[in-house]
Order: sequence, then C-alpha cells, then structure tokens
Amino acid sequence: MFVDTAKIEVKAGHGGDGCSSLYKDRYSRYPVTNGGPGGNGGNVVIRANENIHTLLDFQYRRHFKAHKGENGSSNNKNGKTGEDCVIEVPVGTIVKDFDKGHILRDLTASGESFIVAKGGLGGRGNASKKPATKGEPGEEKILQLELKLIADCGLLGFPNAGKSSLISFISKAKPKIAAYPFTTKEPVLGIVEYDPDRHFKIADIPGLIEGAHEGKGLGHKFLRHIDRTKLLIHIIDMAGVDGRDPVEDYKILNNELKQYGGHVEKKPQVLVANKMDLPEAEANLKRFKEKTKRDIIPISAKTGDGTKELVEVIVKKLDEIG
Repeated sequence: MFVDTAKIEVKAGHGGDGCSSLYKDRYSRYPVTNGGPGGNGGNVVIRANENIHTLLDFQYRRHFKAHKGENGSSNNKNGKTGEDCVIEVPVGTIVKDFDKGHILRDLTASGESFIVAKGGLGGRGNASKKPATKGEPGEEKILQLELKLIADCGLLGFPNAGKSSLISFISKAKPKIAAYPFTTKEPVLGIVEYDPDRHFKIADIPGLIEGAHEGKGLGHKFLRHIDRTKLLIHIIDMAGVDGRDPVEDYKILNNELKQYGGHVEKKPQVLVANKMDLPEAEANLKRFKEKTKRDIIPISAKTGDGTKELVEVIVKKLDEIG
C-alpha cells in the first residue's frame, strides 16, 4: 500500500540530573563538592532513506521518543548523553510542524537528515561550586509528513486514458490495469531504460476529474506528486471510448493544472494520443490537431506502436531541460 501522508508525535530525551556530592578524606578540613553534570537528552532525528518508498509504517507507529540522559555521579563523573531516536522516511518527504503549519525541512536527497526535536540539557553538578540542578525536558512536537514523489516525468490523464498500460509497457512497473476509472489509486514509479547508460524515472499518477484542484476524485493525490517532475506526459484517450471528447479533456486537464497553482501548468509537456489502434482515433486525432495546433505523438499502449518513438522524445526533452 502506498501512503503519502502521516501525522506523528516526537519527544526528545529529558536531560539527566546533576549530582550533588561531597567528598572528604582524613587530610581535608572541609568537604569538597564533586558531583558531575547530567547527560543531555537524546535528539529526534529525521533522515531520508532511498530504500523506503512509502509512509505506510507511520500508520502503525505514531509516537517516537529519544532516550533520557543519564544522571551525573560523584567523583566528577558526567552522565552519559541519551541515545538519539532516528526516524527514516522516503526521499521526497516534506516535514511540517503540525501546530504552526510551516515547513521544517524538505528532504530531497538520500542520507539527508536534520534534528527535528532537541534533547534537554543535562543538569549542573555541584562540582561547579554551585548547587546541583535537575535536567531540562526535551522538545516535543507534532509533525505532518507529506511525501512527494521525485521523478523525471509524470503521466497525466483522465481515468482510463491508458497511463497504467503505457508505464507497464515501457518500464518494469506493474500497476493494476482494467477498463474502468480509477484503477490506479496510488502513484506508481517506474524506471525506463533507454540504453545501458541512460534511464529515467516516470510516475504514473492517479487519474483526475474536473475539479481535482478542489480535491474532487483523486485530485490531491495526483496534483501533489507532479510538483517535483521536470516533464509532464499528457496522455489523451484519442478514441474517446468513454464518450469523452479528446479536445475537451485536453483543455480541462490544463485548466486543473492552472487552478492548482505553483506554476505546474508551465512545466514542459509532451502530448500523447493513445488508443490509436481503435478505428475512432484517426478522425479524432485530425480534429484535435486542427483545434489545438499542438504537436502530438500517436501511440497504442496496448500494442506498443509508437512507444519507442515516445521514449526517444522524452529523453530528448529531458536532456534539453537538464
């Protein structure tokens, strides 16, 4: 199961208490203070891991706590620092402060990490010639985790346009495919190998409907994951098998991108006319070109016709974008 949002609670470790201790031997007239300081509490650290692809684990574990610092002891011995709590998340995770609403970090590289909650300071020992003190509490936060896939290009299109069929044909990804809307209910990431030294990531995003920018259908799932893509591959059902008009589909989808904001509508697009193996597609393709004045690549994701040429165009576009 692909899960791209989660809410968790984190608590850093409490600082250890400082020690209040006196030492006196037979040669000393007055006792000497020798209590050591307490150790600092452990931090809560969030780290991106390229081997994790979903936030599913956080549906079952929502509370994370670092270890407490150890108390100081006599003979000026410092308490041990508490062990950090390291939380691993997928690359592409945005970490937000749930209460304040602002972004704490956007983790876009594997191994990237940051301290999200600091451990409390250890208490002062009386060896400092001052009274010993208690350790301080660690920070506590409620976090919102939001995953945005990192892919070179994303497949756009209305439900049943053929996105899943295309990604399964040109990559090793195996999404569920069926002739009804919303077959794909979660993003699917595939690797397309152009040649031994050249490959790119492509994301099959859940289909959208008109009003997706307002959260209708699977809109928010769709729109969140195109933010990081360099190139948009717009798949249009040119045969109109569900009684849809390809020209209207093209206009509606681009309007949804514009309404969503964030300049996603300005991302480079490659237009693809799918289902060209069906007889109705030829007449629709001619009308589409007349109405939109746009270049479009005819393919059949079912038979594979035109897919090689499409991959070549995608690679060329990605090279131009850099």
